[in-house]
Formats: sequence, C-alpha cells, structure tokens
Amino acid sequence: MKRSVVACSCTALVLSMVLFMTSALADDTYPVPATEIRWTSILPNGRFQPVQAFIGQPAVANSVPYTPVPQNPYMAEDPWSSFHNDGYQSDTYPYAGPLGKNPVVLSTYLAPPDSTTALSAGIVFDRPNDLVIAAAVKFNATQGAAWVEFTLIDAKNLDTLARFPMPKETGVDISFRPAGTYFYLDKDNRIVVGTKDNTVWLISYAKDAEGTWTFSHDDNDTYDLTGAIPDGDTIEALQPDWSGRIWFTSKGGVVGTINTDTRGVKSTRELMERGERIVNGHAAGEEGGVYIASTLAMYRFDADSEGNPAITWRSTYDAGTHVKEGQTDIGTGTTPTLMGDKYVTISDNGQPRMHVLVYRRDNGQLVCAEPVFQPGQASNENSLIATDTSIIVENNFGYKDLYKDTTHGRTTKPGIARIDVANGACRTVWTNELVSIPSLVSKMSLANGLIYTYSKPKGPGTTDPWYFTAIDFHTGATVYSQLAGIGLLYNNHYAGLYLGPNGTLYVGVLGGIVAMRDGK
Repeated sequence: MKRSVVACSCTALVLSMVLFMTSALADDTYPVPATEIRWTSILPNGRFQPVQAFIGQPAVANSVPYTPVPQNPYMAEDPWSSFHNDGYQSDTYPYAGPLGKNPVVLSTYLAPPDSTTALSAGIVFDRPNDLVIAAAVKFNATQGAAWVEFTLIDAKNLDTLARFPMPKETGVDISFRPAGTYFYLDKDNRIVVGTKDNTVWLISYAKDAEGTWTFSHDDNDTYDLTGAIPDGDTIEALQPDWSGRIWFTSKGGVVGTINTDTRGVKSTRELMERGERIVNGHAAGEEGGVYIASTLAMYRFDADSEGNPAITWRSTYDAGTHVKEGQTDIGTGTTPTLMGDKYVTISDNGQPRMHVLVYRRDNGQLVCAEPVFQPGQASNENSLIATDTSIIVENNFGYKDLYKDTTHGRTTKPGIARIDVANGACRTVWTNELVSIPSLVSKMSLANGLIYTYSKPKGPGTTDPWYFTAIDFHTGATVYSQLAGIGLLYNNHYAGLYLGPNGTLYVGVLGGIVAMRDGK
C-alpha cells in the first residue's frame, strides 16, 4: 500500500534561528486543545517536494519469546514508569503497538507562549487516567534559557491538561539538556526528578472537584543533595533499587543513595577522583545491584546496611579517542540494560568498529564484544533494546548538528542490528543497512514483534520528511513507514519513542509531540 502527499507552502525556516510559531495557548485555562505542529521548509519559498505518506504494508503480528521484566515495587506500573520503560531499562513493551493499518497521525505544539521549542525528551504514562506525562525541554532563544516543563496531556487527543515548569537554567543553547530530563514515576505515581540546585523533588498531580488537573510540590517533598554533590556539578539520573533507596548519579561522577524514610544521603566520589563522568541513566536489579556506565568503565554498585554505595565490580571498555559523530560525549552513549537475571549490556565507542558488550551481572566478566555496522561509520547515543536473549542496537553516526545533518534533504548513516546471546557467546542475527535513525531511543513491542523507530530518509531534494518506522524483529526487514511530518520541528533530537497503554506511539520532537495509532 503506497500513498503520496504533496505538502503545501508555509513559512520558511531560517537556519540561524529556531522557528517561533504563535498559538492561542493560554497560561492558566485548561484543557488547552492540541495545536498541530506545522510542516516547515528550509527553502526561502517554503515549498516541499511530494513525499510518500505510507511506505510498505501493514504488519502481521509475530510475538517475541521473552522472560518478563520484574516489577520494581518502588516504581509505578511497568512498562510506563520511566524513560526506558522499567527498572531493567529494557525499552520493551509486552503489549501490542500499531500494525500500520489505516494509520492516524496527530500532533501537539507545546512551545508557546514562553518558548521557541518544546522537546518532550521523556514521557511516562498514567494508565488508569489515560494520561501522558511529558518532560518538555523548553528553550527560549531570546533569553538563552532552558528548562523542563512537566506537561499533563490527554492520551487520546493530546490536549494539554496542566503544566509545571521547573527552574530555568540560563546561558545555554538549544542542545543543552537541563536538570529534570531523567525522571521516573514512583509507586504513588509521583514524579521523582532532580533540579539544577541539586535537590530531588517529588511532584504530585491530581484532579480537583471541578475536574481540573493540577501539579503540586512543597518543601516536604524535597531531598537535599547539596552536601553530596560539589559546587559546579549537577544531578544526572535517578533510579530506585528494590529496597526503596533512590540511587542518584551526578554528571561529574558522584554515585549516591537517598533513604526515603530518614532522608539520609550517602555517596562516593571514587569515579570523580578517577576522572570519570556519568552521562547516562542507570539500571537496578532485584538482587540489589545497580549498574552504572561511566565515560570509561562499566560498574556494578551495591549498598551496605547503612546505604553506603560500594563498587562490586568494575570493567573498563574501549571509550574511544574522541566524541564520534552522533554522540554527545566520549565513551558509551548507552544506559546499561539488564538481560534476564544473568547479563547487562552497553555499547562501546571503539574505533574502527563499535561493539555491543555483554557482561555477567554477578562478577562483571565480559561475555562477548560483538562488532556492529561499517568500520569508521558507527556510533550509538541511545540505550539498547534487550530481552533476556536478544539485543537491538541502532547506528546514530553522522548526527552532529540539528540544523545541518538532517536538513536540506540530508540524513545520517543507516543501520540497526539484532544480536543474540546464547551459550556464553554472541552472534549478529541480522543487520538492516537501509534505515537511517539519526537519534531516536527506539522501542520494541514483544506482543507483535515490531521494533518501532523514527527514521529520516534522504530527500527528496531538500525536503525533510520524518517517519514512524516498524522493523520486523525476526528478519530485520522494514515492514512499514508512516509519515509523521516534514521539517525541523519534527526532528526528535535524541528524544525517545514511547508506546502508550492505548496502543499509540508517541515521539517527542522539537515542536512538541507527534503520535501515531492504527485507524479503523
């Protein structure tokens, strides 16, 4: 089934500026109806060339065998509680996503009235209330300010129901990720998030008697980490273990725990003293281990009876000699992902070949280092998708500048691959070298066997279409691609894809959120 669409003319996008779009969005009156994200062109006349709206055929469900990820008792319902779905950071869903049957695409523009972009980097879900909770990273070019604004959204129609801005950080550019990008929902459905002042906030939301949703936070819902994290350093990520401690990391290499009953904070600066930084999230296993990747080594930490974090094992990897195209820092670009009760996996920054690394969870022994993609043309800035036996890795090589590398019809190096782990060895099952995934955190439906990603083909010409793309887990073939939109405001810029409880896919983009679901 193939359909074509010829896009209309609209306002030109000037590369030296972020497009500002006006809207009727009000500050205090909710709900606010969703406003569609406009398609944009980099050409002075604002014109596009025709592009296909749907490519391929609707999928036939073919489930993936797996061992279920255990539910962390201190997090909200999996797989909708965190950036990477669950405590294992698996990026998998045991539920079905769109098969590409009469797909429906909708979007909501979240930037006005106080920002020029609103990239929803992190999205979680409240299934009972059919809500999307998005951490919209907002940027105001005039002020040079960035901040996270939590936005409560109706999962069906994308109407905005409430907003809660975090403190602004100034003197930054559009690529800056402010505090609050990593967060999770706890067992009481509260947002657990770090601030620029090195405090951790618990943010609640509720509907009042008149049916209006509001966010709330006060000083009693705050943990102070200023004694643990030195001046000039900031919180990177948060994750609870199976005992209820909140584990935190800092960008500079601090690792610590918070006792949520006593508010006691314990920490270590061993990584900082080694000159290692932390630029990704971390995973926690039911056996008590917390798995953290620095810019040089892979770690397992455990806590003693007082909550003091201690290194259980450490394994260095090839961190590379430079920051590759497509990555934001040296070393691994991936959050550690747990595979059943045996393994933990990341990718390295090796040159000329990038490798997927698999370690034993108990002692840190390297099980395998599997090379992927073409020599000198591979990098990965996004978490691996993993079951207990299979790993999906994507290639982000070539994504350096959001204004250049995916505009004017250009795109990045293609690649997505599957690796299986069996009998203490790894093997590459397939590699798809046709689909280009500039920077997405891809996800997988275990129920129908589809890997969902967000792709950007070349052209046509200088037109820049972005697509929801489904890849067959079993064969690696691209099953279908559905047009999401055209232009810079549809660039996801390292944000993730999420499958909601209602079977809808959501992707954070520079303009807000774009969604796709099967139609009737």
